[in-house]
Amino acid sequence: MKLFSQLLLGLTIVCLLIWQLPWCYNFLTARSTKAPFTLYSSVIGDFAMMTPSGDKGMLRSDLSGRTYTQAQFDSILPMFYFRQLMSDERFPDTLNGVPVTPRMAQMENFNFRVVPSDINAPHIGLYPLLEGMSGRVDLQMPDDVFRITGKGIEFIRMASNTVDEEKSRRFTEAMEKKGFHFPATEIAGNPTTRKEYDEGYLLLDADRRLFHLKQMKGRPYVRSIELPDGIQLKHVFVTEFKNRKTLAFMTDADRSFYVLRNKTYEVVKVGIPSFDPEKEALAVFGNMFDWTLRVTRPEVEVYYAVNADDYSLIKSMELPAEELSAAEKIGKYVFPLRLSFTSGTDKYVIPVSYTHLTLPTNSRV
Repeated sequence: MKLFSQLLLGLTIVCLLIWQLPWCYNFLTARSTKAPFTLYSSVIGDFAMMTPSGDKGMLRSDLSGRTYTQAQFDSILPMFYFRQLMSDERFPDTLNGVPVTPRMAQMENFNFRVVPSDINAPHIGLYPLLEGMSGRVDLQMPDDVFRITGKGIEFIRMASNTVDEEKSRRFTEAMEKKGFHFPATEIAGNPTTRKEYDEGYLLLDADRRLFHLKQMKGRPYVRSIELPDGIQLKHVFVTEFKNRKTLAFMTDADRSFYVLRNKTYEVVKVGIPSFDPEKEALAVFGNMFDWTLRVTRPEVEVYYAVNADDYSLIKSMELPAEELSAAEKIGKYVFPLRLSFTSGTDKYVIPVSYTHLTLPTNSRV
């Protein structure tokens, strides 16, 4: 028994050292990253970058190596810096032959972000369904939430923790009438009142067919959305941007990236090679002329510029990961075996071990 206790104590100490020593070393030798802020400029037809440059402040340049002053940089990105240009009375009347106003820039601009930990995380399975036509300017949270089971959709009154049988029946019948097969395999929405309008939820049913569900004046609105042949959707992200042109971003089993247009429900493939939301981060900065998409992978950041009308690829560029500092290189060999309980790609707390030759991923052991 004494030997067993000594072995258990020794194993615990070893695990704590493998876990804490590399963490402390990384904490003491951490450095700030210098990834440039990058957007595509339709004015110059190239990517414009703003890079930290030590004591010199920010270096503003494009891929050709040309540098810009702050005022010039504002001018080549007029849709992004429209407030500054408007303050300076330098906002252009036309861009690419199209009349523009600051109001148009404000309505058309959007940004979207998703990281792997948004996907690889536990979900409660209860969702509020907001009223899409309340007649009020501000959205309000409902007094019930819904869940989707193998038998139908159930609305639960939060105050009494009881099922609203009548409402559940109405919505279940409406979904079944449109061909929805329970249960849902994906439920995507933005359950918050901090937005200008509500488009409800996009659902993938048991056969992974796409449906649109929302509440209009207390009544169910259900729409079956036809997908192009060969597309098997995997992840859906409801957008709800100000311009109301898109309803969602979507990815399929082949890691292709799609836009679901609002009102027409047209599915359009975006001209980027691939995007895997379970392993890669995505940021989209859009305006009425073009979108800049940044796909972040462990070893590289890839930037894509696509046309805002048909989502065709305009240009792309890669920025490799920064080289390791001397301290980081030393740390990888001083601590070849490491133990971690968390990962940047998910929100689970599970022990995982790895060596200096590999990085922790979604895989857990």
